[in-house]
Amino acid sequence: QVQLVESGGGLVQPGGSLRLSCAASGTIYRINTMGWYRQTPGKQRELVAAITSAGITNYADSVKGRFTITRDNAKNAINLQMNLLKPEDTAVYYCNADVRVSFTARPYVYWGQGTQVTVSS
Repeated sequence: QVQLVESGGGLVQPGGSLRLSCAASGTIYRINTMGWYRQTPGKQRELVAAITSAGITNYADSVKGRFTITRDNAKNAINLQMNLLKPEDTAVYYCNADVRVSFTARPYVYWGQGTQVTVSS
């Protein structure tokens, strides 16, 4: 069993910054890609940023230049530094990890419980 625990959401004014963190725990052999997704009511969950175990990153066009994803492989953790936040960044943010629990196991995608980010004056 693998758990993803997120932290760092909250309320911030437009132009402000927030830092989200996510740590994976449990039976873990290897984690491939980890990432952040977000979702607003009535819309599909969308990718915000992702990072491979080798440090290769991928960002949604809407956050490029404002958000930075980093990873600590030793801690099975990722962070998302969000700067110059806009009201349209308001959403529930979910951590995601592609995990193998053993050498012979297939990768399986796990999700965190979500953390609310609200950008409002």
